[in-house]
Amino acid sequence: MFGKMMHQSLLISNLIEHAAKYHADTSIISREVNGQITTSNWLQVQQNCKRLANAFTTFDLEAGDRLATIAWNNHRHLETWYAVSGSGYVCHTINPRLFPEQLIFIINDAQDKAIFFDSTFLPLILAIQGKVPTVERFICLSSRDDKIVEALPDVLFYDELIQHQSTEFNWPQFSEETPSSLCYTSGTTGNPKGVLYSHRSTLLHTMATCFPDSLSLSANDIVMPVVPMFHVNAWSVPYATAMVGSTIVLPGPNLDGDSLVDLIDNYKVTIALGVPTIWQGLLVAAKKRGTTLDSMTRNVVGGAACPPSIIRDFKNNYNCDTIHAWGMSETSPLGTANQPKAKHAALSEEEFEKLRLTQGRPPFGVELRIVDGSSTTALPNDGHTQGNLQIRGPWIVDHYFNQEKSALTADGWFDTGDIATIDADGYMTICDRAKDLIKSGGEWISSVELENIAVGHPEVRMAAAIAARHPKWDERPILIAVKQENSAVTEDEIRSYFKDKIASWQIPDAVIFVDALPVNGTGKIVKAELRTQFGDVLINSKTVESV
Repeated sequence: MFGKMMHQSLLISNLIEHAAKYHADTSIISREVNGQITTSNWLQVQQNCKRLANAFTTFDLEAGDRLATIAWNNHRHLETWYAVSGSGYVCHTINPRLFPEQLIFIINDAQDKAIFFDSTFLPLILAIQGKVPTVERFICLSSRDDKIVEALPDVLFYDELIQHQSTEFNWPQFSEETPSSLCYTSGTTGNPKGVLYSHRSTLLHTMATCFPDSLSLSANDIVMPVVPMFHVNAWSVPYATAMVGSTIVLPGPNLDGDSLVDLIDNYKVTIALGVPTIWQGLLVAAKKRGTTLDSMTRNVVGGAACPPSIIRDFKNNYNCDTIHAWGMSETSPLGTANQPKAKHAALSEEEFEKLRLTQGRPPFGVELRIVDGSSTTALPNDGHTQGNLQIRGPWIVDHYFNQEKSALTADGWFDTGDIATIDADGYMTICDRAKDLIKSGGEWISSVELENIAVGHPEVRMAAAIAARHPKWDERPILIAVKQENSAVTEDEIRSYFKDKIASWQIPDAVIFVDALPVNGTGKIVKAELRTQFGDVLINSKTVESV
């Protein structure tokens, strides 16, 4: 016997329909790539989604085809998201900060049929267009621009594409397990891996994101996602704001402190979301300009551990609560959020601040555990015992895209690659990374990739890349290298060698030459010793040139 209730598939098209029906006049504020501010609302967004969905009927597409975006946070990108997924295709958001070879791999692995791009990324499109054979159309997210036509003759323009299309469109109905969007993570060695979300996982994740014990979003909020829409779906904010009917402020390409202060003060933003480096720049600009950011009640920080000084500064000087959150592409991304319990009201200021520094506790739907190495036996949640952090739930990856091998442990958990503690209330704290990845400004850098490039230099015998603490970016890569005998190679020469081999922001900040690297009994480099010795070289005032 089954329950006698209506059945309706959880589809992303339901979100935009709900927003248009019950929050039609709620504003969508968007800064375009030319700096212009445009204002629309949820009804207009829905209408443009349907215009684009009608345009797709002329594209000769099949259900499940991947359509990519390389774009900033703006209203056209938002409309494209809903039109693609709502029509039964997969919205593949691409991180333009990746090296071109990685972008080419990702596009070809996904077999994207079209790429929607902001005009600022035209040089990137020109660089890859001849190497992505499955892409049949390039659509610029703008009105017609003859300069772009001259460079890319077959380009289509978003505004022209939807201009004469009808706003009448019946969203197709299909299984809620249908894939909806695709994000690739570069947080591992080797080629990036795709994480394919479903409509069901996305809707459940979005609901959990709105919970009071998560981000606590409502129709009273004016939300500004500074985290890019190409970074794990902007932490689900474009979906969550439609679900609850929030105003959304899309900041476009200008993410500097002054630009963000302008948006916060001009449009009365109540909650903003971004990585720690964003908040460092914002605080500097706010202090310089003398603003008190009166409208901001809270900000969300993720992507990297938040320095205590940022949390303290927001609270003491701007009466703004900072919510620590944790997740990754494989977790959609919400895994935990730091919201206090009623009993924590009795904590001293020092104890409460310590609580705020944890990554928080999981919402309903997510389970966490820590285990010892490859064991499947959970370690105690005592707030002190460290172990490999694992997670499971309905919005956690099962298999990577195009890979047959399960991404899970034998008993069905996803190993995050982080080392953490969990206390009795479920508050989780990231202690270290099981792998030697470097996380700079919320973006992953592979130490192995850096090392492979370094040892390709004819005058480098051995090299190890490690994360060094950095006052702005949390971590930056540095290279510890052993020269070939009698070599006179310099730090600048090694750093120059990385150019055109990797994205510029991934190049090590410093190269330190040593006589030998510490190795263990199996010949593996002991990076823990290197981090102990060199982890603060970028903070110290003196530049280390040779040891």
